Amino acid sequence: MNPNVIAVLCAAGFVLLFALLILRENRKQKRNIERKVRRIYGNVPEQEYETGDIERISHYFRRREKEGFTIDDITWNDLDMDRVYMLVNQTVSSPGEDVLYDMMRRPVFSEEELRRRDNLIEFFASHEKERVEMQLCLFRVGKTRLGSLSDTVLALKEAPTIKTGVHVAMLIVILLTLFVVIPLAPLQGMLVFLVLCIGNVSAYYAGKSHKITEIYMDCFSNLLGMLKTADEMKNISWKEVEPQMKAIQEARKAFSSLRKKAVFVTGSGKGFDNFLDAFLDYVRMITHIDFLAYNSVLRETKDKADVIMSLIDNMGELDAAISIASFRELLPLKCKPEFVPYTGQEIELNVEDLYHPLIQEPVANSITAKGGTLVTGSNASGKSTFLKNMAINAILAQTLYTCTAGFYRAPFLKVMTSMALRDDIGGGDSYFIVEIKSLKRILDESKKEEPLLCIIDEVLRGTNTIERIAASSRILSVLHKRWILPFAATHDIELSYILKDIYTNYHFEEEIEGNQVIFNYLLKEGMATTRNAIRLLDMLGYEKEVVKEASQAAANFERTGVWEEIKNKKGE
Repeated sequence: MNPNVIAVLCAAGFVLLFALLILRENRKQKRNIERKVRRIYGNVPEQEYETGDIERISHYFRRREKEGFTIDDITWNDLDMDRVYMLVNQTVSSPGEDVLYDMMRRPVFSEEELRRRDNLIEFFASHEKERVEMQLCLFRVGKTRLGSLSDTVLALKEAPTIKTGVHVAMLIVILLTLFVVIPLAPLQGMLVFLVLCIGNVSAYYAGKSHKITEIYMDCFSNLLGMLKTADEMKNISWKEVEPQMKAIQEARKAFSSLRKKAVFVTGSGKGFDNFLDAFLDYVRMITHIDFLAYNSVLRETKDKADVIMSLIDNMGELDAAISIASFRELLPLKCKPEFVPYTGQEIELNVEDLYHPLIQEPVANSITAKGGTLVTGSNASGKSTFLKNMAINAILAQTLYTCTAGFYRAPFLKVMTSMALRDDIGGGDSYFIVEIKSLKRILDESKKEEPLLCIIDEVLRGTNTIERIAASSRILSVLHKRWILPFAATHDIELSYILKDIYTNYHFEEEIEGNQVIFNYLLKEGMATTRNAIRLLDMLGYEKEVVKEASQAAANFERTGVWEEIKNKKGE
């Protein structure tokens, strides 16, 4: 048999075998992914986060940060909302995790918008088949580790063109060898072809083109993944996702001529084609075809930033909705919030069986708060956790339309906190300066006469007792306005007396059993009355006289509101 015929048959057999392997691998990956999305739904997310991941995800939000009221960095960090986000985040794509983060930092002040969001969440919660199908589509987009997917938009805007003359020459030589030299002299031609392949691969990585385009190739890959996902979504006709599908397909049409070119520049799109992509990588290294197509692809994407953002927005909303549905399934107790209009009267917030979503075995509390609320109690008794939980649920109510409670009713609220503050060593600010700056931003926001929930933990703890009580009592009195719902935690029992006419007192307490301090974490009405801090002195062997006099001093202060002066004991 003619050697050329044998070579052609071998090549054809190789191509057929390769195609079968790709088909088999794709089916295997799809089955594995389907099993995974079914397994993770309604369970604690398995994703592991590395340093910088949340900062990367936040880029999408940062670009829109000034659009309306958002949860500022101080409040977000005070409440440990990164961890809450991680608990909610069950997304399978970069658009999903970007949009979900943005959603949780941007409270909604329209019940109509929240109900629209809830309809989408409930659709996926009650339609498993459609939910899995959507996740399989979104999985193709994948998750980037180089930045937020929205970074793609800015990156492509700034991408430079490259010179392609050398790469054209290399491709021509390879093709001539493959289609002219090898048919005429198979053995010598194959040897030349092998040498050219090695040379082209070496030049691929050593040349300037690779260094210039490397980051932008990943951007093209992300875009192609979204376009391929859009292709798979074109037959989805569920009325519940009609607005998102319309926007996605319009964006897809805007890139109708890009797909064929983009395959040469990068992979076939993320998802199930890893085996094929590996083969295409070798083709690109040998032929430099990605460098040749790069400029053309770049021209088609540079002026379409809005279209790319539309893909991210709408795919992300679908993925985020499924993630929220999964979060709801995870919760042992949940409710949808009930919103009441703000009438200009004193704000009232009512919650029942409220618990913290990050605590494994939480203790639920209920409260009807109207006007100011002052919470006292010892360290570790539950004050800060309770206050954080009030703020977290106000945020979840207006973002995910979900509360970790049995009942939640309130007007739409802005949420601001001043709690877990630290010295600003880099900026040269002491703790006290950081604290008063944090409080000042709340006071500034309070002037707008818009419903505001503000949470303050240990007001002005960074200064001496006299000035702390004097200043904090006046600050809290300023926050006692009909459109403000202030909560404050304090160790200063004096504030309970000073503010008793305008702030309702609640407390947490503990019990001492044997040599152990037992906390029940239950919120109780009224001022803290226990003397367990002094009792602990007795338990640890302090002199009886010290313990007795401390107890008497505390009791006298509660009765008179005045601290007794300690007299000098003559002869000692």
